[in-house]
Amino acid sequence: MTLKLVIGNKNYSSWSMRPWLAMRASGIAFEEVFIPLYTDNKADKDRILSFSRSGKVPTLVDGDVTVWDSLAIIEYLAERFPEARLWPESPAARAHARAISAEMHSGFLPLRNECGMNLHRPVRAVALSADAEANVARVQEIWTDCRERHGKLGPYLFGAFTAADAMYAPVVHRFRTYAIKASPQVQAYMDTMMALPAFAEWTKAGLAETLVIEKFETV
Repeated sequence: MTLKLVIGNKNYSSWSMRPWLAMRASGIAFEEVFIPLYTDNKADKDRILSFSRSGKVPTLVDGDVTVWDSLAIIEYLAERFPEARLWPESPAARAHARAISAEMHSGFLPLRNECGMNLHRPVRAVALSADAEANVARVQEIWTDCRERHGKLGPYLFGAFTAADAMYAPVVHRFRTYAIKASPQVQAYMDTMMALPAFAEWTKAGLAETLVIEKFETV
């Protein structure tokens, strides 16, 4: 039975991007179900609810199993498809990858609020609050630490592509869109992510979307 991944607008939906990228980059086959977000169309809202009572995307449907949170989806996929190697093989590296993924999942609210994902937005800097600047510094610290520890194994955070890269992928877009100054090592990692075929596929599709959500067009 084919897995279904219910997602929102690729231009805006950073949470949808995370499991989508994890699946596409690791070769897990799935059917993409797109439902536009923040429309006045009750049918769209009802359709989301038909997949998940949370009323939110992304949602993964695997037969009788429904999972409706980005990180929970990735954890489910890691167990369902161990050959995809969504987490590093080493227990220490795996714990590290899970820790930074959970930190992304639950934190960085100032950066998210002040630099919302919007692929269509012209690249330009904005004045960030001290809290958002602290978030930027922390992200760069995480990426730099991972690359220094695992750089010999490959170009991603833990050498090979893992769920941790998928969890931070929308931040790569945010750094680019809002012209956030990055260290050379961080920029090299961003370039690696932007060159990933699955990342490029999502970006191309997001740029092709025409639906504008005004609440996300504030800066």
